[in-house]
Amino acid sequence: MPRPSRASRASGAPSAPRASRATTRVTAAQVAAHAGLSVATVSLVLNGKTDGRVSPANIERVRASVAELGYVVDQGASALARGRSDLVVLVAPDLSNPFFGSVIQGIEQELGPRFQLVLSVTESGVQPSASDVRRFAGLRPAGYLVDAPSDAFLDELGDDAPLVVLDAPELRTDVAAVNYDMRDAIDALAAHLASRGHRTLGYLDSITDTRTFQLRREQLTAAAERNGMTVSAPDAARSIIELGAAAAAFGAAWPEWRADGVTAVVCATDTHAYGVLEAARASGLSVPGDVAVTGFDDLPYSRVTAPPLTTVRLPGEPLGRAAARRLVAQIDGADAAGGHAAGPTVGPPPDLVATLIARGSTA
Repeated sequence: MPRPSRASRASGAPSAPRASRATTRVTAAQVAAHAGLSVATVSLVLNGKTDGRVSPANIERVRASVAELGYVVDQGASALARGRSDLVVLVAPDLSNPFFGSVIQGIEQELGPRFQLVLSVTESGVQPSASDVRRFAGLRPAGYLVDAPSDAFLDELGDDAPLVVLDAPELRTDVAAVNYDMRDAIDALAAHLASRGHRTLGYLDSITDTRTFQLRREQLTAAAERNGMTVSAPDAARSIIELGAAAAAFGAAWPEWRADGVTAVVCATDTHAYGVLEAARASGLSVPGDVAVTGFDDLPYSRVTAPPLTTVRLPGEPLGRAAARRLVAQIDGADAAGGHAAGPTVGPPPDLVATLIARGSTA
């Protein structure tokens, strides 16, 4: 015989029957009956199509009934009715990279409650394929935000839904994009290192073969040459964007770097630089005395590493906000066009400017 609950023993009252897990789903018709309105009016409110059609008072009546009855929108049916859902899909090859925390924050701030952000996560260092993204097609997403894709990826993906790409320099021009202008900051970094007597730099790269990482290495190599320096980048000097992997890559590359006379290591991301700082400390190397270390991103932790990290600041939150703003403009344009995917509806924004932040790791 089951024991009575503590509350039942205290009051002497029998235990209330436990609610059944199987509950009847509230329908839009029930919401309409509760609000004293038509199902059509309820549908307009639930689908956000009230402008000029539903009075503010009736909107409040529907919302109050939805809250009181616990009505949950059937997203599948809603997507079929409208031709799309309220989902925005963010696709990136390295979402585990801490940099994306600020990017996602910017996206969510711009999307607000109107859309739900969905993340497409792939194995670290592996670019997603268009076939991976098509798994979301059944959800009828409102649009896609894709970080650092290739032309081949976009060709395979097609144009079924609005699309904005992030941090994809030198990509084809028929796609809405938000990029970084890194050249001046990289020039400043090279001049900064040259002024401190460095003549040979090591470069620790990411294994993710995207154009943004290629461009960082290419622009640094050119800027170093203009400042009388050379860059050593052996095959071992690359890893996924993860502290432990970066530390191991530094350990593998350091013998060759030391033989080449490397006195400063430039890393493709701040996370790589954290790994170098850890490996240098474990090897008894002084930073910046024996080797200077720099990165890209300017993550929050870069201000509190030991020593604080010199880095090229890539503003993540503004990147997310600008990309989401352009995507919403496309979605609204598609809605106005009767649900057909629309091309870029606003002019190309100026690239977000990267800046050099000099700290103790290169002092």
